[in-house]
Amino acid sequence: MIEAPDLSLSALTPLLFVFGAALVGVLVESFAPRHVRQPTQVALALVGTVGAFGSTLLVAGDDGTVTGAGALAVDGAGHFLQATIAGLGALSILLFAERGLDPAKSAFVASAAVPAGSPRDRELLTDERVQTEVYPLATFAVGGMMLFVAANDLLVMFIALEVLSLPLYLICGLARRRRLLSQEAAVKYFLLGAFASAFFLYGLALVYGATGSIRLSEIRQSVTDDGTGTLLVLGLGLLVVGLMFKASVAPFHTWTPDVYQGAPTPVTAFMAACTKVAAFGAILRLLYVAFGTADWTWRPLVYGIAIVSMVVGAVLGLTQTDVKRMLAYSSIAHAGFLLTGVIGLGGGTGSGLSATLFYLLAYGLTTIGAFAVVTLVRDGDGEATHLSQWAGLARRSPLTAGVMTFLLLALAGIPLTSGFTGKFAVFRAAIEVGAWPLAVVALVTSAVAGFFYLRLVVLMYFSEPAEDGPSVGVPGLPTTIVLAVTVAATLVLGVVPGSVLDLADRAATLVG
Repeated sequence: MIEAPDLSLSALTPLLFVFGAALVGVLVESFAPRHVRQPTQVALALVGTVGAFGSTLLVAGDDGTVTGAGALAVDGAGHFLQATIAGLGALSILLFAERGLDPAKSAFVASAAVPAGSPRDRELLTDERVQTEVYPLATFAVGGMMLFVAANDLLVMFIALEVLSLPLYLICGLARRRRLLSQEAAVKYFLLGAFASAFFLYGLALVYGATGSIRLSEIRQSVTDDGTGTLLVLGLGLLVVGLMFKASVAPFHTWTPDVYQGAPTPVTAFMAACTKVAAFGAILRLLYVAFGTADWTWRPLVYGIAIVSMVVGAVLGLTQTDVKRMLAYSSIAHAGFLLTGVIGLGGGTGSGLSATLFYLLAYGLTTIGAFAVVTLVRDGDGEATHLSQWAGLARRSPLTAGVMTFLLLALAGIPLTSGFTGKFAVFRAAIEVGAWPLAVVALVTSAVAGFFYLRLVVLMYFSEPAEDGPSVGVPGLPTTIVLAVTVAATLVLGVVPGSVLDLADRAATLVG
């Protein structure tokens, strides 16, 4: 007789909020009149993400819970990551909802089914309609990310990976302008993402063959009792490849610059912040819950990948002439910095885990703010993302240039910003476990990466603006809220980070 598994509704409440809002959004898209879909979908998506954020905070004091027949582990780190994803998801939804910057009232295409470049496509370029499917799709992606960081079972982790990935493949191709570039980004992301998912699934099969289980705690017990064989190590390697792809870690980063450049900028902000948090949450859970007792098998691999990612992100970022591609390589470098925190963990708890949690929050907020500024600088063809078009921006809009400068300094890790606090925390965690050579590489690559951030600052303040240069749009309420929240949070987490660091330290537990 099959018995229904015990479920902790309090632990599942954040997921129920998000997936419930997404399902209702699908019904609205199917049955509601077109003229009411936009405000209704925005409201639903915000209710889902903000409700999930609030409910996560309410249950965050509970002890670690394993529920759903052992498939989900809701612990301190899970609560922190879920709240981070939900909060960043709500900010991303606000960017999606911006209607005041583009003459067509939206960054998203009016009809995705129309061939790019066709007469009908050119006609719809100025149509004020919008693909409102982006809101339930984004909400499903947020739900998949929140499930991803709580998965205590490799099969559930794979399902969550697909739930968060499939909507992203779709919404990457829905840019209203530069449609071919957007569709190319979506196809590249889909094809490479399918390969990465295949690696993950094959790794899952090998780990199951070696241990007889896909439950993380049971894999850990098998590793403790029987050690690691060739089959298990190969399976772990394939699982790591699948997760590192999703986290934009070099050398599994090749999709990142093209997709970041081609996707609608609100979607790029969503991917750069939320997907990074979700991917590293899954990496932490896999490595320290399932393979924490055999860290000698993966530490050298992660050590090497961290160095490669930092060097690739910092060096190739120097050659970029597009702001979005520059921020993409910045993301790759930051993935390497985050891996220094992963190396700094000890037994799944300690300063490495808390430092990584703080860094993910700080990086996510700063990145969403930076991409929000990118949406403001525009020319006749939409967003002006070539570096030359940002020359003299401070003379056209001192406030916009000032905000971007502050966020770039945070990404560079300058003191009195959240970036400095985050980098200091993860570098210290690495040094505490003896990985000081990794910290030295991180410091050097941080200095190198600082050049391309400062190059943009110099362009904005010390270069002559072109006569036909881009204009700076006046943001509507949604983008204004995003910029205010991200800038304030970046400043607070840099000047008085103590309370959030303490919160991250208390949340630094992983159960299985």
